[in-house]
Amino acid sequence: MRDQAEQLRLRMQQSGAREKTTRLVTVTSGKGGVGKSNFSLNFGLGLLERGHKAVLFDVDLGLANLDVLMGITPKKHLFHLLEPDTDVWEIMERGPGGLEFIAGGSGFTQIMQLDEPKLDRLFTRLNPLQGYADTIIFDTGAGLAKESLRFMLSSDEVILVTTPEPPAITDAYAVIKMLHARNPAIVIRLVINRASSEREGKMTADKLAMVAKRFLDMDIHSLGSVFEDPHVSKAVKQQRPFLLTYPQSQAAKSIRHLVDRYLETPADAAKTSGLKGFLARLKHFIR
Repeated sequence: MRDQAEQLRLRMQQSGAREKTTRLVTVTSGKGGVGKSNFSLNFGLGLLERGHKAVLFDVDLGLANLDVLMGITPKKHLFHLLEPDTDVWEIMERGPGGLEFIAGGSGFTQIMQLDEPKLDRLFTRLNPLQGYADTIIFDTGAGLAKESLRFMLSSDEVILVTTPEPPAITDAYAVIKMLHARNPAIVIRLVINRASSEREGKMTADKLAMVAKRFLDMDIHSLGSVFEDPHVSKAVKQQRPFLLTYPQSQAAKSIRHLVDRYLETPADAAKTSGLKGFLARLKHFIR
């Protein structure tokens, strides 16, 4: 992993190539059980299929389970970066389909209690990911925990996953309302998971967008829907991503459609400031 990254940077330096923009996306949900982490995993794989390099961070502070969905056990996690002579490539794991991810670890909440020198060391060792990845995806916990809010507010954009059920919609709106109160200009994109049809997915997204516009004067855009599909639960039981295990399933086709919608939006439209900008904002919220 380290050799691959160093060779990439060397080629860029030798060719004088401009460092590519890295988009920072936080995936969240108003409540648990809506398929947020499964979406993050398969969305990252869908980006890779399109030649768009994605790196996935599991920062769900309470129920980190991306490794379970992939059927692997991480050897190291984020806090190993505080050890002497450890760099980001040593803590990065390669999952199914070649998707690279970093585990937050069960003690991830400790990041909020780090002293200044350790926090600077941790963030400095994450910097090489800038330009290495096209998109970095942070899979956070559900709801409005302050740690998750900090990641959302520090990212370039937020993908909010919900289902058509009324409790999920209500909780999703609570997230929208809180984020708007903290940053009215935040970019939020909706994903309606487990939609029974295209019509149901669109109606759910339109309902949330209408309420946000009416009460917050905020524009919310939808990436689309992921259809209800029995292949998803089958893949979960096999601890494999459904995009790889059942590539022709309705859910897999839905993910590819969402990926294409995401890639149609240029990075500058999200006003990305790259990883360094993200880390600077996150440090501000922590301190």
